[in-house]
Amino acid sequence: MHTGLPRFTAMPQRRNFMHMEFTFKNFEPSEHLKKYARRRLEKAGRFLGKSPALDMVVILSIDKHRQKAEVKLSGEGLNFSASEQSDDMYASIDLVTDKIESQVRKAAARSHERRKSRNANVDVYTYDVEEADGVKVVNGSENYAPKPLHLDEAVLQLDQSGNDFLVFLHADNERINVLYKKRSGDFGLIDPLA
Repeated sequence: MHTGLPRFTAMPQRRNFMHMEFTFKNFEPSEHLKKYARRRLEKAGRFLGKSPALDMVVILSIDKHRQKAEVKLSGEGLNFSASEQSDDMYASIDLVTDKIESQVRKAAARSHERRKSRNANVDVYTYDVEEADGVKVVNGSENYAPKPLHLDEAVLQLDQSGNDFLVFLHADNERINVLYKKRSGDFGLIDPLA
């Protein structure tokens, strides 16, 4: 029966794939403990966005009266580890989860800042030298969003523009570079170290 309303199909959401491996030392494995740890630790992956498959190794151990939880999270370009111990295994899992989440959150924020800085604007100042007392005075400014270019593209663009220099985002090292024309007709490159 057709009601005249458009039909919407729910699209499956893309989720991070996280493989978890549990090791129990000096005590019997507990499904409830494993389920609790899995539920708590899976939340750490949500901060990684569209990261590829992740591997997590969880080691739960009891040594005398100390109950220890160790976690190692790794993936493509990622490597985090943390361990905590307390008198209660559930508390140890909570503490180590907080540590891992903190590390992942900081790494995600750094990654976000790096991506954000790629789109940064650069203020380019031009100045003239006054003849009277030889003091450099800022004469004006121009807001400029540098484009990611490879060195050969930047040389071609500078050569065609007729300008004396070009500020660009070097595509190979992701740093702001300045390409300039020398009096000899050759080109010079200023590449600040990160």
